[in-house]
Amino acid sequence: MILIADSGSTKTHWCLMTASRHSEDYFTDGINPFFVSSEDIRSILSDQLLPHIGKWMWAGTVSHIFFYGAGCTKEKSPIVAEALKTLFPKAIVSVESDMSGAARGLLQSQEGIACILGTGSNSALYDGKDIVRQVPALGFILGDEGSGAVLGKRLVGDLLKNQLSDHLKAEFLEQYHLTQADIIERVYRQPMPNRFLASLSRFCADHLDDQGIYQLVYDHFRQFVVRNLLQYYVSDEQKQQMPVGFVGSVAYYYRPILTEVLQEYNLLLGDIEQDPIEGLKRYHLSDLIPTL
Repeated sequence: MILIADSGSTKTHWCLMTASRHSEDYFTDGINPFFVSSEDIRSILSDQLLPHIGKWMWAGTVSHIFFYGAGCTKEKSPIVAEALKTLFPKAIVSVESDMSGAARGLLQSQEGIACILGTGSNSALYDGKDIVRQVPALGFILGDEGSGAVLGKRLVGDLLKNQLSDHLKAEFLEQYHLTQADIIERVYRQPMPNRFLASLSRFCADHLDDQGIYQLVYDHFRQFVVRNLLQYYVSDEQKQQMPVGFVGSVAYYYRPILTEVLQEYNLLLGDIEQDPIEGLKRYHLSDLIPTL
């Protein structure tokens, strides 16, 4: 059996595949080594994952684990690998960036640009095998254009600074049971402000009929294209030769606006998926070891 994981800051999508290609999907809290320790990761695995996959242990041991995660840089990947090896000592563990997972899941062996638009955002140029160039994401304070966290940050800022209508501001504060003081507390004094801001961005999806909200989201995606995607092209011809694929909840739920923005810049749109797991299943089929 093999275990595949696609992890963001908010949640981790796990897929257990048996030698017969049967698969089971599970979800746990997000595992980002920039925010959680190896001990925290072991707790998540023990409490939220192992109780589900234990029933499959009769089919054999987990031979390989392919973990793709936000924050899994060269320096931070060993934190995740250590936790996984503690609980799965017989498995060969591979920990790579969520960007590698998105590229392999979306593009398989095709050249193109892979993007993540979820709680955070990222993008990379993929040659069909490896990531060959990447504009830095920089997090929701310095970058992360197109992400739920930055969209939520922009939304809250515009509402509290009276850049949107009074009735939207009143509806927002009532819907989320928040005051201005509550928001300041959650953003500046409590942990995981990116998750908090991303959760508020859902308000936009329910109010796209408001011109101010629609324009806010549109401008938000234009910033992602201008500050990230356009750097990957060396000619205008490439814009219609290399597909741009997206994974993540923001890309998935705002698909019509995202499509419109890419058309504005004459970019070739590829697949838009909520997460890359289905593509990663196909990519890792060759790693399944047949049962003798």
